[in-house]
Amino acid sequence: MLKIYNTMLATLTALRPAIEQIERSDSDLAKQMRRASTSVALNIAEGSYARGRNRKALYQVALGSAKETRACIDVALALGYLESVDGTAVSNLGSVCAVLYRLVT
Repeated sequence: MLKIYNTMLATLTALRPAIEQIERSDSDLAKQMRRASTSVALNIAEGSYARGRNRKALYQVALGSAKETRACIDVALALGYLESVDGTAVSNLGSVCAVLYRLVT
């Protein structure tokens, strides 16, 4: 299993309060962020045990979901649903994206 799997689990834990806060203002955005962020961890896990092109495809989906999670954070901040987000979570999300990018390119 890739180390970023555990990093993503920690990121999910750190983002939980932000998702709950977004949910108070925009339940659709909160659901989308929850689905996207959990998709990252699930696709990393599945990709870790896949073979060939399947592995790369799963990591590509994980990368897309990680970028979508970041976009959800940006939208929530822009709309005033959040005033700030845990800096470690954002940094960890960036690290996850960087590793996944290297794996798919």
